[in-house]
Amino acid sequence: MNRQEIAETLALEALSWLLGGELLDGFLNATGTERDQLARLAGDPVFLAGVLDFLLEEDARVIGFCDATGRAYLAVGEARAALPGGQMPHWT
Repeated sequence: MNRQEIAETLALEALSWLLGGELLDGFLNATGTERDQLARLAGDPVFLAGVLDFLLEEDARVIGFCDATGRAYLAVGEARAALPGGQMPHWT
């Protein structure tokens, strides 16, 4: 698997974690997504980037996800960097 595929897999895990918890409604409200759209959007790398953006808004979300899934805390940010819009700008 390449870097983006690994990132998409982590984002899908994060989406699954959101589906099983109390943060789902907040995620749906923040993204304007309807529950019936989730299955279709789960294949969209831009949407998956949004899942990780939602987690990254609060340390507690990242910690909760990583503790629940056994992922390293830095894995979420690394995955976000591998998805569309996550590249750091080059200032030189």
